[in-house]
Amino acid sequence: QVQLVESGGGLVQAGASLRLSCTVSGGTFSLVTMGWFRQAPGMERQFVGGISWSGGNTYYTDSVKGRFTISRDNAQNTVYLQMDSLKPEDTAIYYCAAYTSGSQFISTSPATYDYWGQGTQVTVSS
Repeated sequence: QVQLVESGGGLVQAGASLRLSCTVSGGTFSLVTMGWFRQAPGMERQFVGGISWSGGNTYYTDSVKGRFTISRDNAQNTVYLQMDSLKPEDTAIYYCAAYTSGSQFISTSPATYDYWGQGTQVTVSS
């Protein structure tokens, strides 16, 4: 059974940084594409960014490009979301997700992802 556990959320002021972590257990981490999504109250779940199984490809939604960075450590079965220059509009519950893929393509659709973490709250005050 594949399990994903996020950590690192919290309350910060605008302009601050946070790093979220997502640790995967129960599967072959090196074969999965990892994604980060977020969901604000009353909104649909939104793709934030993703990283291919090898770490050789990353993709971000436009609103976070240049501010957020995704990386992975396959030896630690962990993916990271470094969030800099945070804005109040980044406030949401952040989820990591995974699906098995041998390609460098990164899906932005939540329906593609088979495994999800429980989410971690990020709140950015103005």
